Amino acid sequence: MSSARNHIHQTRLWRACAFAVALVLHVPHLLAIEEFSPCRNSFSPQQQVELGEKAKTQVYQSTPVLPDSSPATQYIAELGRRLTANAPGYRWPYNFHVANAAEINAFALPGGSAFVNLGAIQAAETEAQLVGVMAHEISHVVLQHSVCNAEKQQRVGILAGVGQLAAGVLLGSNAAGVVQQGIGLTAGLGFLRMSRGAERQADLEGARLAYLAGYDPRGMPQFFRIIEAKYGAGGAQFLSDHPNPGNREQYINEEIATLPPRTDLVTNSREFDRIKVQVTGMKAYTAKEVSSGAWKQQGSDPSVAAVIGRSSAAPGPVSIPQQVPLPESDISRWRSFRGKGYTVRFPQSWNAYGTTGSQMVGPQGGMSRSADGRANNLIYGFLTDQYEPPRGLRDSVALDALVSEIGSDNPGFVSGRQRDFGINGKRARGIECDNPAANNGQGEHDWIVAFQLPDGHLRYFVFVAPRSEFERFRPTFQKIANSILLD
Repeated sequence: MSSARNHIHQTRLWRACAFAVALVLHVPHLLAIEEFSPCRNSFSPQQQVELGEKAKTQVYQSTPVLPDSSPATQYIAELGRRLTANAPGYRWPYNFHVANAAEINAFALPGGSAFVNLGAIQAAETEAQLVGVMAHEISHVVLQHSVCNAEKQQRVGILAGVGQLAAGVLLGSNAAGVVQQGIGLTAGLGFLRMSRGAERQADLEGARLAYLAGYDPRGMPQFFRIIEAKYGAGGAQFLSDHPNPGNREQYINEEIATLPPRTDLVTNSREFDRIKVQVTGMKAYTAKEVSSGAWKQQGSDPSVAAVIGRSSAAPGPVSIPQQVPLPESDISRWRSFRGKGYTVRFPQSWNAYGTTGSQMVGPQGGMSRSADGRANNLIYGFLTDQYEPPRGLRDSVALDALVSEIGSDNPGFVSGRQRDFGINGKRARGIECDNPAANNGQGEHDWIVAFQLPDGHLRYFVFVAPRSEFERFRPTFQKIANSILLD
């Protein structure tokens, strides 16, 4: 039985067990409005756990995390144990941590590692509210939403999108390659950004999970109201990572109405009140302090756990380097690269990272590298990979789908009109795109060139430069594009 089918089977088995328990308790069956199965993906459970562990290492390297011995962490871990005891599907190795960050946020990684920001604990007014947001995150693990996001981004080939240009690495052509290479976590865990559909599923599944653990599920919509009251709709980090599907409180309450009435549901506890007193006066690092790495520079901070694995400086804001010199214009002196199904020439002095299927190429000073030596931020240069259009879309519609997926992860990303042209006897489609918000507001321009392959995939090249510099680099990009040969 495939892993995906096995997960669906286990979820259905859990539903049957819940029904049996309901009969024993002499209460009606849990009449859910909708029942959900894990989203379909090609990752095995072990690959998901490995992917989550790599992500967890990056979280510790880029974010202050309270030690597991801290009272707040132990409290959150206990709540997590109560919730996951009733979690359906695959028995992930769940573990829970507290990020020492002031933003109201929480997130869960593939394989079961979950983080609750200190700011979320400080903002919650009852234990049921805190349980609600944790149950929501556990449901993302149960339904494997982040893994499906990673696989979607793998199809596009640029993990964090083009406009943001904080993509960590280019992904290979299979799930195992993703696990081996990591997933560009310096981009801020972009695969954790959820769709509205995934948010709705996690809301409903989370409400049931909180109920089965003995908590008042109304705590979840109450907590969302607290977030919006503090930040305004869409203002909090949680709301941007977890977009509001619309009518959130209404459909959660409709789901709650289907659950058998209980008089023993927990709203608050002495443990919650005690932890609230402890965390009220604790220092929580601001988003600016976290992103700048200031929390690492404040000496030995006993409130922050040691970094897992090799430590590295937290990535600072993306900034445009000093003007990058143009390369040697004589293409005969350029080097040739043989990729998977294509050949391309680019300047001898430019650096290349990736595989034969996925490449990131740029001049000295045009890309930065993470502590492990990988290219993780392209400002000048080009990217290439393959994209599998949905439902067999072809030609201009397929390119539109690619551009749409890139744009969905990059607020402010604007695309122009497509145009057809020929390159070395092959039909190509090009489109110019702009993102004024990229590079910390300094802007970026992208030129996407795509070829439809016989198997329906697109082989695409994205030429990238700051908005103010793109025209200076355009002749170089044109020569690179004109050198492309497809097998």
